[in-house]
Amino acid sequence: MRQLTPLDAQFLHAESATTAAHVAGVAILEPACASTGGVTREALIGLLRRRLHLTPALRMRLSDVPFGLDHPYWTEDSAFDVADHVHETVLPMPGDESQLAEAVARIHERRLDRRRPLWEMHLIHGLTGGRTALYAKVHHCAVDGVSGAETLAALLDLTPEPREVEPPAERPPTAAPGLVRMLAGAVTRSVTHPARLLRSLGRTVTDLDVVPVIATLPGVRMMAAATRRLAGGRDLPAPPSLSAPRTPFNGRISARRRFSYGSIPLADVKRVARAFEISVNDVVMALCASALRSWLRERDALPDRPLIAAVPVAVRTASARETVGNQLSAMITPMPTDVACPLERLRIAGETMRAAKRRFARSPTAWPNELSSMVPPAVTALATPVIFRLASMAPPPVNLLVSNVPGPQFPLYLCGARLLAYYPVSVLTDVSGGVNITCFSYDGSLDFGIISCPERVEDAWRLMGHVQEAMDELLALAGPAGEPGPRPAGRAEPRPRAGAPVLA
Repeated sequence: MRQLTPLDAQFLHAESATTAAHVAGVAILEPACASTGGVTREALIGLLRRRLHLTPALRMRLSDVPFGLDHPYWTEDSAFDVADHVHETVLPMPGDESQLAEAVARIHERRLDRRRPLWEMHLIHGLTGGRTALYAKVHHCAVDGVSGAETLAALLDLTPEPREVEPPAERPPTAAPGLVRMLAGAVTRSVTHPARLLRSLGRTVTDLDVVPVIATLPGVRMMAAATRRLAGGRDLPAPPSLSAPRTPFNGRISARRRFSYGSIPLADVKRVARAFEISVNDVVMALCASALRSWLRERDALPDRPLIAAVPVAVRTASARETVGNQLSAMITPMPTDVACPLERLRIAGETMRAAKRRFARSPTAWPNELSSMVPPAVTALATPVIFRLASMAPPPVNLLVSNVPGPQFPLYLCGARLLAYYPVSVLTDVSGGVNITCFSYDGSLDFGIISCPERVEDAWRLMGHVQEAMDELLALAGPAGEPGPRPAGRAEPRPRAGAPVLA
């Protein structure tokens, strides 16, 4: 018996007419080495049927508690057919990157059917060079970014020849409790909610100074620091200002989406990291800050203070690897978009991320789930969409989400076809902003996926182009031997010029 956690339920109930709460990815496949000469729907369905027992999230559907009195349960759907979840389409000629991005955006807009297991896969044929794309999405209430990538990994192989998989062991199926037990559990949790609320408050109050919006309230930082001292905890690094400026990214989003993607050699990112003695993740944050700065400057919309980003952090343990649902927290950190000098921007990005990591390592990591648990389950389904919509009219808690998911650094294969790249596609909400930048490292590349609402960011390709321009700029500063070149201090920053979209 597995019930949605309060955080899982928030992802479920955040869905609305304008918000689809699933995470996805676009795998680019080279089918030349496949024995069949291509990746077919029939081959993919066969692979899924043989390996479905390796992916718990794909076997489960939701079982609702009557009248929404409690969070739903997961129940194993033994009657469903994977063929109903696998679709196929062909791009019109010439099958270029912009056409693929448009097709992905249209599929990503559509919400999943809650009456069935919450996932879909779409084979997209007709790409230039004979390539095929596989778009796969799973609801965020079932997986986070890391477990979503692991779900796809269960279908992948180390060689073009598919590996043999052990048949599933005999076990009782996961099932939701009966009606009487559901209602009894709902009543029990309603009665005990005040006590659980107090416990959650006690666990969260020490970390309130890093919670968006709450951290900006008068006296919150002093209260959090005093509570930590009373609890005998160690002093934590003082958090930076987390007041997010209003930008074009923030405000009401629509149901429409735009998608762009591209890859950067991981060796180039590591070269910059070595030259300036920072981490790969620090370089990623600096690239995103530079790209956002350039995009905002082109539109005369650059704030004079840093943008605030939410950075998801996986806290999933090895013992919870097969658990359906989310095991994540978040770091809230400024991005140095207000810094003109690229070297100074890189330095500040590294310092900011190091401070955020030190703070995260020494403080509770479950505050998103604790905050979600403060709302009674019977109220969550009704209140969450309203709260999210109202948040679009208030000062933004954050400006955007930025995520970096590590992946394997060796080639993988699906149905015999080589996986060339994997571009993540994430979630947009009124709370988190109308643009989301996620990257995934795989086989020597850093693959970026940018999803946006066209009401907030119409030209997602231009934003991807700015990421690539920022990488070129940092490589030039790193120098040919990995040593930093002359610091461009005192030199006027060139104004970015809008041009044609830079396609991956």
